[in-house]
Amino acid sequence: MAICAQVSVRPARRADFDPLALVLARAFYDDPVTSWFYPNARSRLRLARRFFAIRLRQLAPQQLIYTTPERSGAAMWARPGLWREDTRQSLMLLPMLPALMPRLARTTRAVREIEGHHPVEPHFYLSVVGTDPDQQREGVGCALLAPVLERCDAAGVPAFLESSKESNVGFYAQHGFTLTERIELPDGPPLWLMWRRPQ
Repeated sequence: MAICAQVSVRPARRADFDPLALVLARAFYDDPVTSWFYPNARSRLRLARRFFAIRLRQLAPQQLIYTTPERSGAAMWARPGLWREDTRQSLMLLPMLPALMPRLARTTRAVREIEGHHPVEPHFYLSVVGTDPDQQREGVGCALLAPVLERCDAAGVPAFLESSKESNVGFYAQHGFTLTERIELPDGPPLWLMWRRPQ
């Protein structure tokens, strides 16, 4: 596994969620998938911030969200068997519906496409990891991944992620992930699917 810089990491608390939603929206502002979901550059930051605020609340009960003391980034994981949204979590996304309405059919197809490629074998799922653009390449992302990857290794459980940027594949490979598949979203950008065996 990659050796991370000396960056402190702690479990995120509810009070962190609003600041972290903004950090993640900034981190993913130029992300191909985020841009595809929210093509209007003027409203993208606001909509992405709202989405990440919801995603943080969705995954909070699993207690696998990590940040730094400065809230310079976040990693959100789902436990084995709990990666798929349940009805309650889906209802939490209703405030996003007006923004997605013009592209709702396309968005629904994209979500189904992604879910259709999700591994069946039990695994920890890296839903999101992002670092504030001003602090990228300083070891924050590496440190944010470490707590759950260590848990994966201790428990002998694999991990899975979808990378929305090919340029990040090498970063994840340094942490033991292997590229398994490249898929294309309907009329949209590609995703790189990566799997990690416990080490």
